[in-house]
Amino acid sequence: MASQVLRAAAVALMFFGIAKAQAASSVLIWPIDPVLEADQQASALWLENRGSETANLQIRVFAWSQNGFNDQYQNQRDVIGSPPVAKIEPGQKQLVRLTRTKDVPPGQELAFRIIIDEIPSATPPAAEDGKTAAAIRFQMRYSVPLFAYGAGLWSKEDANRPRDPKGVGLPDLSWRTVAVDGRSYVEVRNQGAVHARLTDVALKQGGQSKPLVEGLLGYVLPGAVMRWPAPGPLTGESALLVRVNGASEVQSISPLR
Repeated sequence: MASQVLRAAAVALMFFGIAKAQAASSVLIWPIDPVLEADQQASALWLENRGSETANLQIRVFAWSQNGFNDQYQNQRDVIGSPPVAKIEPGQKQLVRLTRTKDVPPGQELAFRIIIDEIPSATPPAAEDGKTAAAIRFQMRYSVPLFAYGAGLWSKEDANRPRDPKGVGLPDLSWRTVAVDGRSYVEVRNQGAVHARLTDVALKQGGQSKPLVEGLLGYVLPGAVMRWPAPGPLTGESALLVRVNGASEVQSISPLR
């Protein structure tokens, strides 16, 4: 399944008549970074309907890998989201239980994506004169990362959970620039035990920094290489500045030799 299909998206569904735009619902999701620790059989994800209409949602959990510089998603049964379908009235909340059905191998991190699709109403809205209204209704898709850990490995700090410092997993990042069809790209490789979430990414050249993108650039899973367009032609020595997994400080990543 192509990665772009599973990213957060809005699909406009059009009904003919008097045109107006509607946002069916607004769903708040937390936590935005759920995990399944090695000693946890299940974790919780909350959905809250902040909109004015009933939200009908489908919840699915896919295995997540990276290959050929792209995100890949596959059907799986190692982690199950329950309920798979939720009907949430305005102002109400719904608990989604994320339950593992098998253990993660010791010392490993497995990545998943929770895909939450809003199912649009089959009934077109009515106009004030009683006729069928034309509306642009937005079908929202939300994508939330989920990471599960095997025995002896952890990544996310938790003040309420005792930790063995020896089990902390860290990304091991390196980078290089490549030219493809005359365009410059930045490649980031992760040889660490856990994922890297990259934000505030910038290329520094000659004392000037150029951001690759505002906010979140993306993830690099363990053993993967991901590629993003550079902000322009690259000449001479460059440094890649990155905030990894929400760290308080931006760090400089070592160039790949």
